[in-house]
Amino acid sequence: MLLLPILMSKFSRLFHFIALLIGSHLVGFASELQSGSYTINQDWSQEQDYERSYFVHVSDSEEPLPLFIFLHGNGGNAEKSMQGFTRRYKELSKRYNMVFAQGYLKSWNIVSERSQAPDREFIEAIVTKLTEYSNVKDSDAVLMGSSNGAALVNQFAIETKLDNFSHYITIVSQLNAWQHDGTAFKAKGSDNNYTESVVPLKGKCLMNVSGANDKLVPYAGGPSKGIRAKDGKLAFVDAERSAFIWAQHYGYKGEQFSQPSESSEEMDVFSYLDGAVVHYKMKTRAHNAGGALTEVMLFEFLDQSNP
Repeated sequence: MLLLPILMSKFSRLFHFIALLIGSHLVGFASELQSGSYTINQDWSQEQDYERSYFVHVSDSEEPLPLFIFLHGNGGNAEKSMQGFTRRYKELSKRYNMVFAQGYLKSWNIVSERSQAPDREFIEAIVTKLTEYSNVKDSDAVLMGSSNGAALVNQFAIETKLDNFSHYITIVSQLNAWQHDGTAFKAKGSDNNYTESVVPLKGKCLMNVSGANDKLVPYAGGPSKGIRAKDGKLAFVDAERSAFIWAQHYGYKGEQFSQPSESSEEMDVFSYLDGAVVHYKMKTRAHNAGGALTEVMLFEFLDQSNP
C-alpha cells in the first residue's frame, strides 16, 4: 500500500520538473498580435486615466509585418476608417499590420483643435506596445494621416525620437505656419505655442498629396477659410514649399523645383531624392484629393529606401 504514494510523489516531482523545463524555454516568447480593439490610458488637462482606443487589422503572414498606422481627419472614426481603408487597399493591408487610432473628441491636438491630448505620446505608446508581439516587425513602420490627422503626422515627424518609422504620408495637410516658421521646425510645447526650434530625425521618406483647389488647407499657403488658430485662421506653408522643406531636411541640396518632375491631366508630381520625398498636386481636386491616391502610388512610395 505504501508503493502507490511513493510512485505518485515521484510522478509529481517529474511533472513539476517538466513544467519548469518547458517554462524556461518559453520565457521571452511574445504572443501574437490579434485583430481587435485595444486601449492606452493617458492623463492630461481634459481627462484623467482616460482609455484611448485604437483598432488593429492583422494579416496572416509567416514573417513579422511592420506597422501601418492611420490617423483620421477631424470628426473621423477610427473603426469606420479601418473598414473603408482595408476594403479599398486590399493588397496593402496584407503587407502590414494595420492600426487605426481614435482621436480624442474626434480630433488631434494641433494648434487650436478641441483636443488637448498628448497625441504624439499616444502614437509612441501604441508602437512600443505592439512591437512587443512576435508577429510585429519593430522597424519600417508607416504613419499616414488625412487632413487634421496629416497635421499630426507632420508634428510627429518633427518631434518624435522613436526611430521605428521609415515612411510618413500626409493627405491634404502640408506643414502649417506654426510647425515651420520659414526658418526652423517647431515643437508644439505643452502650451501649444510652438516656440521651440527642433531638429527632426533624418533618414525618412515622406509623401504629400494636396488638392490645387483646396480652400480649407490652401494649396498656395496662407490662412485657411475654416480652420481656426489662436490668432485667427490657421495659416499654411505653400504645399510645394512644404515638400521642399522636408526634402532639404532629409538631404536634398538643390533648389526648389519650379516645374514638376512628371505631369498628367490629373496631377503634377514633384519628386526629390529619387522619390524619397514626393509631392502630388491633384490639379482638379480640393480637400478630397486623397480620393486620387491609388494602391500603386502607395506601393511605389513605400518601396523607396530611406535617403
